[in-house]
Amino acid sequence: MNFNIPNALTWARILMIPLVLAVYYLPQDVLSQHHQNMLACALFVVAAVTDWFDGWLARKLGLTSAFGAFLDPVADKLMVCAALVLLVWLDRCNAVLAFIIVGRELTISALREWMAQLGKTKSVAVSFIGKLKTAAQMIAIPMLLYYDDLLGLPIRRMGSVLMVVAVVLTLWSMVYYMRRAMQVLNEK
Repeated sequence: MNFNIPNALTWARILMIPLVLAVYYLPQDVLSQHHQNMLACALFVVAAVTDWFDGWLARKLGLTSAFGAFLDPVADKLMVCAALVLLVWLDRCNAVLAFIIVGRELTISALREWMAQLGKTKSVAVSFIGKLKTAAQMIAIPMLLYYDDLLGLPIRRMGSVLMVVAVVLTLWSMVYYMRRAMQVLNEK
């Protein structure tokens, strides 16, 4: 295992997951609901920014590694899945929407593993639609964690709409990756 700054940032992102969850277990007299929302949102945003920054830093400093390439998407999936479960628990996200996203993440992770075993990793490499899906999720989730209006903007409603957009992009990207995989399998 390579221990470097990008990998340390990825590990930090993984360690932030229980902190986001723990915020909502604090008693209301310690941290009000509004402050719980603000803190959980801030922690998630820091983790999301760290996701972008660790990859950029690894490329910039030439510190990319097989371990980092493995750990980074695992950290992303853990972060998104944990946040979605939390949002369902808080009754801020429909369980069906969360299930679609989590199910897609598991399916595509398995598909990528299978394609890697066939030596066809590039056939299911991250696409533009996958990046859009991730962006929609990484904006919707903090909005639903924050949940209160901000500067007159209906953050809760905006987050809910963006979550539906994320689910549409999730399904679209899953179909895209499945079709790419089927092309490879049909060639064999």
